Formats: sequence, C-alpha cells, structure tokens
Amino acid sequence: MLPDGTLPSLAALLTVFRSCFTAPGHRSFAALVVGLIAQTRRRTVCGMLLGAGLERVWHHCRAHRFFSTARWRTDTVGLALCDLIVARLLPPGSALTVVVDDTLFKRSGKKVFGVAWHHDGAAKGPKPIGFGNCWVIAGIIVQLPFLSRPLCLPVLARLWRPGRTGKIAFAREMVEAIAARYPTRMVHAVGDAAYAGEHLRGLHDAITWTSRLKVTSVLHALPPPRTGKSGRPRTKGARLGTPADLAAAGAWRTTRVRRYGRTDTVHLSETVCLWYGPFRTQSIRVILVRDALPRTRDGDNRGYGLPLITTDLLSPAEDLIARYAARWCIEVAFFDARQSLGVGQARNRTRLAVERTVPFGMICLSLTILWYAMSGHSPADTAERRARSRWYTTKTEPSFEDMVIKLRRVIIAERFRPRAPYQATPEETQAVLAAWAAAET
Repeated sequence: MLPDGTLPSLAALLTVFRSCFTAPGHRSFAALVVGLIAQTRRRTVCGMLLGAGLERVWHHCRAHRFFSTARWRTDTVGLALCDLIVARLLPPGSALTVVVDDTLFKRSGKKVFGVAWHHDGAAKGPKPIGFGNCWVIAGIIVQLPFLSRPLCLPVLARLWRPGRTGKIAFAREMVEAIAARYPTRMVHAVGDAAYAGEHLRGLHDAITWTSRLKVTSVLHALPPPRTGKSGRPRTKGARLGTPADLAAAGAWRTTRVRRYGRTDTVHLSETVCLWYGPFRTQSIRVILVRDALPRTRDGDNRGYGLPLITTDLLSPAEDLIARYAARWCIEVAFFDARQSLGVGQARNRTRLAVERTVPFGMICLSLTILWYAMSGHSPADTAERRARSRWYTTKTEPSFEDMVIKLRRVIIAERFRPRAPYQATPEETQAVLAAWAAAET
C-alpha cells in the first residue's frame, strides 16, 4: 500500500520495482520515495516519514530497518530503473551513453561506516579535502525533447574506501552490469582523466570507453607488421611522445561541434596509436582539440586544449567531443541531488544503511525526472516560474528544481483531493443481505 494520496502516475512508476522487494519492503520503498520527494525540510530517514505523512501511522524503526536490515539490493533496483529509462526515454535500439564519476558526501563521526578523508573538488578554502563517504556513481545520459541540454539519470553506485577496490574497477563493474542487461546495444562509457587506467584492459566489444588523456602519457605507434624472422614480434611501434608532441607533429582540421549548449568552431587532430601502459596492444584513438578562439589571454602553450582518448575507433571525432562534453551533466546531477533533493542528509551509521541510503536518493532523483518527462511536463511551466520569479528574465527551460517542485505540489494536492465515497458492488450487497437474513433466522 502506498501513502494515502499518492498520485497514480507516480504509483505506476513505483510498481515497476515490485519484484525487487518483498511485499512489505516494496510498501516501505514506495512510502520513502514519496517522503523524500515531498519533504521540504531535513531529508533524514525520519524526515522521509514526515514527508510521506506516515509519522503517526508507522513506527520510525520501520523506516530505519528498510535501510539497515531489509532484503533488497541497490543494483537490482538500479537495473530495474535502467529498464524504465531505456524503455521510456531512449529511441529503440539506440546506444547507451553511461557517465561515471565520483563525489563526496560529507559525514561526521567515527562510527559511521566507510568514512575517511577524501579529495573534494567542491571544497572551499586552500585545502580541497573533506571527511565523509566517497561514491562512484554511474548514470545514463538522456536527451529530453523539451530541453536543449542532456540530463544524467544516476542508476548505480558503489561506496569507495581507500585501500580497497579502485574507482576504475568499480566504474568498469557498473558499466559491464548495464551492458550485460542490454546485450544487443552498444554502451559508450565516459569518464574524466581519473577513469583511464589498466583496469580497462579487455573490455567487451560492445563497450567503448572515452576519457581525458593525462598530459604526461607516452604514446606509441601501432606495431609494425611481422617480418617472418624468428623471435618475438614487436608489440608496439615507434615512440610518438606525449600529447604535446602529437600536437606539434599532427595534421589539424577545422570543424564545428555541439557542446555545452552551444556550437563551437574548433581545430582537431586524430591519431590511432597505442597507450601501452594501460591498454597494452589495444588500438586507441587520441583526439586533440584546440579552440579557434582561445578562452585564456595567453592562449595555450601546449599546442592543444583538450586531449581525449577513446577505444571507439568508428564514431566521428565530432560525436566523441560532444559525448565527452555531456559528461558534465553528472556534476549537475550531484549538485541537484544535494541542493534540491537533500541526498546525503540521512544520518545512518551501520554498513548496510550507509551503502543503501545515497543510492536510494540518487534513484529518487532519476524517478523525479522520469515522472516529469512522462507525466508532469507542461509548456507553461517555465512561463509560470518566470512570472513568480521575475529575476529569471532569460529562463526558457525547466530545471531539476522546477521538476521536483511540481512533483511535490502534485503529491501534496493529491492528498487533499476529495475522495468519492466507497460504493459496494452488487455481489457484495447480496452477500451482506444474505448474511443478515441468516443471522435473523
């Protein structure tokens, strides 16, 4: 049973996850999803109960047990969410673009599972570090018809702890899980420079990996053909050097690419070569990008602006540049999860609870976008928001905050919608009359 007043369009989405839980577990899942989205104050576990309007119906231990002891797996729920995204938001048979990145959710307390000091790029001050849980998250990129920018819908997450499984290994594990779910589709994985290394050797042919190349990487030409002489054949060709050496010796061409919501004129150079350290004998492409108009006063002394490395040998370079630029939308998803949805505010400490609460919140973010794309969007939403907030003079598209605000209002309005009185069916009426007659005799 869902909380009283849950709108049917959201209930239909939540029904898809019924097979991921036991019957009581699915009721708790649906209630806490509604509670997290509807809550406007602190989104702790008890705050989710308040948002769902169940604080006087359920004991708070029921909500805590859902995260700490209930029988369910975040991967199972995430892959069910993948099915929804692929079926409702992606064209049939199209390739999947999966973005991977890590983010820090700050915590305090020595008894919280998995906490440690981590690098925090969003930290203020001279020391970019923070104390908390570091999560490696994978999301699917979608392009909605009413938005000019791509969106990232997080689906899978892994808690990373120093000294254990590496971030690249976690990223590969999640991408391979998505690829195994859809064996007839290509999966294009994208990550920043931290997600390129030896853990990516031997990827399946249906998976490509695109990342930023480190400026100190040394590249080699493809191995020469065999000579027929005895002895071990060469595994790599002549040394090509670093990306700066490739930029000095490569052939450049001018083209236009669509990225970050605009169309730019850029110069690019392509080279098929070997990055022997991480990929050994696997052929890769290096794409160097240089803006036609440098964005800094002094220009770029390296001879290029952006170095990309990819195992995709077939896609046009313009598509690969746009694919890497779409990686930024996962950073936007992290911001929206914290600021608009309150993900990470739960104060869980035990292992299972910590490993489930943040992935649960990221799934709620994706469900909000799914609901808005399927049932909630109206062309008048942006004009209405601009009329209420007159400082948004150039606003033309809804943001995630607009999506969650609309869903929250619809949930609250549904709770106060008048309900028609229950009317018994003729069969039920006859059964009651028969029971009365039997009692009188």
